[in-house]
Amino acid sequence: MKIKQLNLAEAKAKLSHLVDQAARGKTVIIAKAGLPVAKLVPINAEPKKIKFGVLEGKLSKDAIAALEAPLDQETINLMNTGSLLAPELA
Repeated sequence: MKIKQLNLAEAKAKLSHLVDQAARGKTVIIAKAGLPVAKLVPINAEPKKIKFGVLEGKLSKDAIAALEAPLDQETINLMNTGSLLAPELA
């Protein structure tokens, strides 16, 4: 099922219709300048449940150690600046 996306002006003009669609179970994404900024969903929409432990017994000890290892300062700095791409890819 593809979720419908409308720009803000169109959503404003069709708000009553969109609310009716949400009441019937449809979800609508509202975008501003082409970027999704809001989601209109049915009030009874169930949030996705998180299932813990799905990887239990499936990862090697080395993989677990790598995931649990502290990050080096360079990686932390890159995360804080929002630039994780290698310089040649940026």
